[in-house]
Amino acid sequence: MIKKILIADDDQILRTVLRNYLQKEGFEVKDVASGLEGLEAFEQYKPDLVVSDVAMPVMDGLEFCRELRSQPSGQLVPFIFLSGQDELEDKIQGHAIGGDDYITKPFDLKELLAKIQAQLDRVHRMNTEMSRLLENLRVSQKNNSSLKSQTSNFGNITQTLTSETDLDPLPLSPAEERVFWEVIQGLTNKQISDRLFISPRTVQTHVSSILNKLGLENRSQLVRFAYENGYHRDVQ
Repeated sequence: MIKKILIADDDQILRTVLRNYLQKEGFEVKDVASGLEGLEAFEQYKPDLVVSDVAMPVMDGLEFCRELRSQPSGQLVPFIFLSGQDELEDKIQGHAIGGDDYITKPFDLKELLAKIQAQLDRVHRMNTEMSRLLENLRVSQKNNSSLKSQTSNFGNITQTLTSETDLDPLPLSPAEERVFWEVIQGLTNKQISDRLFISPRTVQTHVSSILNKLGLENRSQLVRFAYENGYHRDVQ
């Protein structure tokens, strides 16, 4: 399947160069001149990855990324910043807002291509792993439900399924634990914020704290941790 890339940059010449180059590399490309246009194009175009300049009129790249990450459909789409600034603080700010990578102008087109391919490969691996773990979790829960039914029929009063109360307590605050149970079901930050009545930014703060406390690096590892240690709820 051809991957779609959205480019946001107020430099028309650069947009043209990037569009032509990426199209030759087999991508479908849409380009716009500002973050505001980028938001509108994102909803219509549904890109697999976004490349955005930082300094743009009307809405800059930082605000574009921030707005995108506040939407359910834009939370996990890879976002690469382009910038004429090479200061460490600028890069830190870009990553803190939700950017996945940062490339400083001027740059070699092959470098940008490598970063794009790396981000798309990462998303593919993460989606594959998440799907595998969630499928294993569903199978495990189905088997456990069947075993519980059989045990009940034979009058065995021994608990055959691990419940939340039987598990070792997590080293998390009550708020973090609530977020934990939502994350391992594969929900996005926006979905969790709607369910728990907190902001997506607060959800992300809790997720970062959870990963740090459990010594994990990302959500797929968190799902694996939950599956391997029995932290799951029965499928309704």
